[in-house]
Amino acid sequence: MSTRSSRATGSPSPRQLEAKQAINTALELFHRRWMLRVIWELRDEPMTFRALQAACGELSPTVLNQRLAELREAGLAEAGETGYALTPLGRELLIAFEPMTAWALRWQRSQPRE
Repeated sequence: MSTRSSRATGSPSPRQLEAKQAINTALELFHRRWMLRVIWELRDEPMTFRALQAACGELSPTVLNQRLAELREAGLAEAGETGYALTPLGRELLIAFEPMTAWALRWQRSQPRE
């Protein structure tokens, strides 16, 4: 099915369906409680479990273990001798977040102050 015919019929192309599925899967991962905070805390350097837990505040050890396991399974983080760190793919994610961060800052500044 060509892109033109899929637009004419209103049905998404196979590429659009693949992109939708990929973004939905990623958003589902990021939506998990504490996930983005763990990624954020790993942005600069490897961290031990205890240091990461302290940086995240009230995060329980059970949830942190769960999030780290999910990040490792997703290929975004790895455990090494110096602690947990983002993989190259995880670092790419931080770069991908830059435009969204810029947009979020513009959006937040445009909102009425309470």
